[in-house]
Amino acid sequence: MLQWLAEFHASFPAFNVFRYITFRTGGAVVTALLFVFLFGPGMISTLRLKQGKGQPIRTDGPQSHLLTKKGTPTMGGLMILSGIVVATLLWANLSNPYVWVVLLVTLGFGLIGFYDDYLKVTKQTHNGLSGKARLGIEAVIAGVAMVIIMTAGKPGLSTSVAFPFFKDLLLNLGMFFAIFGMFVIVAAGNAVNLTDGLDGLAIVPVMIAAGSFGFIAYLAGNVVFADYLQIHYVAGVGELAVVCGALMGAGLGFLWFNAPPAQVFMGDTGSLALGGLLGTVAVATKHEIVLAVIGGLFVLEAVSVIVQVVSFKLTGKRVFKMAPIHHHFEQLGWTEPQVVIRFWIVAVVLALAGLATLKLR
Repeated sequence: MLQWLAEFHASFPAFNVFRYITFRTGGAVVTALLFVFLFGPGMISTLRLKQGKGQPIRTDGPQSHLLTKKGTPTMGGLMILSGIVVATLLWANLSNPYVWVVLLVTLGFGLIGFYDDYLKVTKQTHNGLSGKARLGIEAVIAGVAMVIIMTAGKPGLSTSVAFPFFKDLLLNLGMFFAIFGMFVIVAAGNAVNLTDGLDGLAIVPVMIAAGSFGFIAYLAGNVVFADYLQIHYVAGVGELAVVCGALMGAGLGFLWFNAPPAQVFMGDTGSLALGGLLGTVAVATKHEIVLAVIGGLFVLEAVSVIVQVVSFKLTGKRVFKMAPIHHHFEQLGWTEPQVVIRFWIVAVVLALAGLATLKLR
């Protein structure tokens, strides 16, 4: 809403600063960070009081988790989502359809994750919402988002897949692009969900990806920069930099409480929502394939689970000592901080590789 102040810049020149996406993105970062810092402790206390025993810990997982993580409350994603929503409503241009479609997916996936966490906490079991039901609802939300994105975009471009390294190569899928986009959004949500297994493991790579896509959104939404870099210009997506900034600020605030030993877990409430947010931004900016590079860590986690399940069903043997792959490295003797920090390093390298595709055309 502060963006509206820019309309009075003729009478109050100082208000002209609110016209700039970069300024409002910085404002969103600070606002979301302060919001989580201020209200986070109260939210954690409430979650701990309401949940009692906290998130159930996998008995087949690393035994150290049973000792160090037992009783820790979950649903900390509510802190992140609250910070994102507040900062976005304050700093983003609310007449922009891309802002609302990203919020739709983020909150929709967040509600699914919240219900899943609720079932797990109240029943003290890992069997929350059934996989088929969860995927079905996610697909419906992603489908609605794709209709909005395809309608808001430029005809032809809005139904096409762009390829990195090629400035003019587009594959127009027509209405089938909706299915492709739905897959990207749902896959991103669940990939981040699988990554969220150790203190601080998911939130930092999410922030790195958000920072990368905030930069991409700003460039793709600026006709001058898009032309210089020879990437596809998508009018209006620059505003998504503000949303990505809000995610970064809220994520930093959450990390303060999620750093080992964690005071709260983000749970499916946060991981599904944040993955869905990243997937939606990638689709809107026409950088779906680049998401697989920048978010390569999430892809690796998801693939490790798929490989493990398929291998066990077909051969009765496991490829990894435990899946997702971060538990495999724990079983190899890596300490939790070693796994987390080394995975952060991988996330940074992959983000740099993804951003490099902007120039290699």
